[in-house]
Amino acid sequence: MSTASVTSTISTHVLDTALGCPARQLRVTLALLEPDGSFRAVAEGLTDADGRISEWRGQQPRPEPLAAGAYRLTFDTGAYLAATGRPAFYPRVDVIFTVEEPPRHHHIPLLLSPFGYSTYRGT
Repeated sequence: MSTASVTSTISTHVLDTALGCPARQLRVTLALLEPDGSFRAVAEGLTDADGRISEWRGQQPRPEPLAAGAYRLTFDTGAYLAATGRPAFYPRVDVIFTVEEPPRHHHIPLLLSPFGYSTYRGT
């Protein structure tokens, strides 16, 4: 089995629901939960013009297959909202999720506004 066929991928899509458009240039960090309970950053990225991250710095050019376990996406919502001249009641959003089937793709969208957010498992 080739590495490409077992490599799980993680992507995200951030929509600014207050403005009704993609959240561009929002920094996101991907971290892995270590056995000691701490999180270790493994990759980071900035959302593109469509509010998406599908390629992460730190996983390129050859991503390592993701191991089963808990991961965290940290969205720097404070900097994004400040750059758009709005208050940030939630300056950071941490989304912790479990990878149980490493070969599968994991899409974690975030719907964002200055005073709220929502997330779900996407496809």
